[in-house]
Amino acid sequence: MAGATTNAAVAIVALLSVLVTAVRSAENYDTSAAKAYNNVWLPAKATWYGNPTGAGPDDNGGACGFKNVNKYPFSAMTSCGNEPLFQDGAGCGTCYQIRCVRANNPSCSGQPRTVVITDMNYYPVARYHFDLSGTAFGAMAMGGRDDQLRHAGIIDMQFRRVPCNFPGMKVTFYILPGANPNYFPVVAAYANRDGTVVKMEVMRSRKGRPTGQWENMYRSWGTVFRLDTSEALQGPLSLRITSDSGKTLMANNIIPAGWTGGTSFWSNMQYP
Repeated sequence: MAGATTNAAVAIVALLSVLVTAVRSAENYDTSAAKAYNNVWLPAKATWYGNPTGAGPDDNGGACGFKNVNKYPFSAMTSCGNEPLFQDGAGCGTCYQIRCVRANNPSCSGQPRTVVITDMNYYPVARYHFDLSGTAFGAMAMGGRDDQLRHAGIIDMQFRRVPCNFPGMKVTFYILPGANPNYFPVVAAYANRDGTVVKMEVMRSRKGRPTGQWENMYRSWGTVFRLDTSEALQGPLSLRITSDSGKTLMANNIIPAGWTGGTSFWSNMQYP
């Protein structure tokens, strides 16, 4: 028993050493390659979590703050990303093509599939590590072999960034539950092209009229932007968002007077 215990302890230490090395590699790794749009396939590791045919988290959410990722337009084709992909939340909403080939696993189809970063991978096993939903992992398989591929657990794969495309969708703003006139947390979802929001600003109204002044909100967590203010916010409120390539969109008076937390507001704007 003592020998078995010692061997187990050695194995655990070795595993922790690998994980720590991977985490450090991820933290020190240049993110520019993952952020670039090009035709170059980059190597990565893939795992999966949650229900085999689900969207990842049991609550269909994740560390980015998106909701209902099991429904259109994300449609459960989602993934956690380690730090070079998640980027402290700045990578939330980014779209990637992923694929695995037969050299990676006999069940792989080699066909590209598109996923969206909606969650954070806290325990990476490679410089780039996609912890995919069960649905997305299985989608890389040949027809009828998705379960066989999922049984592999961890595989080598390739990825590249692509523009997001959510047909029929406009940018949607979700105010988190618990919000009030002095605490204003917002998620912007379903942005085409970059998919990301790296900056959000709000314009308040006074006596029902816009002030004309934009106030910076700060990233609270994931893709949740927040404003804390001693002067109560009065609607209507306008919001302006900026993607990681510097493109901006402005939603005038998108949040009406009398807004409450836990509510979504659909804009009429979208990145072309």
